[in-house]
Amino acid sequence: MQGTASRSVPVWTGRDDGPGAEHLRWHHVVHRWDGTGGPGGCAFVGFRSDEGVRRNKGRQGAANGPDALRGALASMALPAPRSAFDAGDVEVTGGDLESGQHELGRVVTGLIDAGQLPVVFGGGHEVAFGSYLGLVHAAQVAQGARIGVLNLDAHFDLRADETPSSGTPFRQMAERERVRGADFRYAVLGISQPSNTAGLFATADELGVQYLTDDRCGVLDRPLVDDFLDDFLDTCDLVHLTIDLDVLPASVAPGVSAPAAFGVPVEIIEHACSRVAASSKLALCDVAELNPDLDIDSRTARTAARLVHRVLTTPPSRAGAAPRSRARGGFERLLDDDGRTIHRGLE
Repeated sequence: MQGTASRSVPVWTGRDDGPGAEHLRWHHVVHRWDGTGGPGGCAFVGFRSDEGVRRNKGRQGAANGPDALRGALASMALPAPRSAFDAGDVEVTGGDLESGQHELGRVVTGLIDAGQLPVVFGGGHEVAFGSYLGLVHAAQVAQGARIGVLNLDAHFDLRADETPSSGTPFRQMAERERVRGADFRYAVLGISQPSNTAGLFATADELGVQYLTDDRCGVLDRPLVDDFLDDFLDTCDLVHLTIDLDVLPASVAPGVSAPAAFGVPVEIIEHACSRVAASSKLALCDVAELNPDLDIDSRTARTAARLVHRVLTTPPSRAGAAPRSRARGGFERLLDDDGRTIHRGLE
């Protein structure tokens, strides 16, 4: 396809402490995806793109994120054997972001329909729209499954720019969902008020976006975060979890285009990843904005790898979910006439 190039699947290597399941690390279990793996595994895909960040006037370098994330994940120890594959990279070339996103979607659809959990390594946050194209064309969605998109991010990325970029993916999703006659189920955890204009907040309200700002996502706010996540999970059958690493404090994620002056503690972001993975609804995950050129001591790559590791090693069961309390911590819900949550905040 013009504007994209497929690279060979990289060889995973890392620390080796000897044979046996007790010494397993990720690089021991990842095999090349050839379309024949049994269901129940995970499959990594790289999206090598800086084009969306360039169009959004951000700092480029995230195209090298997939290699850095693979390298950071490879030597992490596994608690138990699991099935894992690598489907290689989709690379955006010649500035043709749109072709790259559609190619990524084609790869992701094939993986989902084959029973795999795709984990996409970006790339700028334009990766999210390519991932979404893969999920929306999956067989389960054609059969009526409801999609929900959970974004861990400091930004709404709802810009209405004529040219798509890393700042427009969720507005593009909203438009696609409207065209196909589906509700736009989009929630964002970690929104930074100073990083989003009043116009973007107004757009979020118009689209019925659920969100929690970063100053309500501290460690002591975990009950509020749990209610927010559980309310969102109740609205959908399949979850697209997208993690923009700029949601984290700059101290743990300096290697992003727009480092956070405040950010959400990594404990809360990891907990959110666990809660979604435990819901049995996770269908797709992507990680965006890892820029190795801006990283310090591979902090951002290691943090991103830790989040991916947590997503993929959390048992899919709601049995351990915390009890829910609607009024805990001054939590306030505004419902529409059908009882659906349309806004939430603190009293």
